[in-house]
Amino acid sequence: MMIVRKLVFFALTFAAMCLGPQAAADDAAPAPAAKPAMHKQKGTASYYGKHFTHKKTASGQPLDPGKKTAASKTLPLGTKAEVVNKENGKSTEVVVTDRGPYVKDRIIDVTPKAAEELGMKKEGVTEVEVKPVDVPKTKEQQEEAVKNPPQ
Repeated sequence: MMIVRKLVFFALTFAAMCLGPQAAADDAAPAPAAKPAMHKQKGTASYYGKHFTHKKTASGQPLDPGKKTAASKTLPLGTKAEVVNKENGKSTEVVVTDRGPYVKDRIIDVTPKAAEELGMKKEGVTEVEVKPVDVPKTKEQQEEAVKNPPQ
């Protein structure tokens, strides 16, 4: 009897997953597409070391230290974001092409080019504000953004 209950439970769960929410409520309006969070983040930034040069990023593109790209754990790949150095007011625009940083309490890694524009190369880390400017809405927009980041 217990086996039959488990089979029925799994069959109903599987059917609900396959049919989605419309199976339970045919009159329900479709849910709007989820949008990525478009909020400012404040925290510590660092920049990629030389040993990452030309290594493949999460986007599939090699890391080019002469372009203004970044790694973020939360922003979608292809997102254009403004990074503002809170200590000196300098800013630059980057495109998210990678995942990371993987160091506690850091919110973004930028390329040496972006670090130079932010005035943080000597210190290596700085407090920043990251403001998403443009989040790609399609796979094509995402691919275009990561292939053509600002220089």
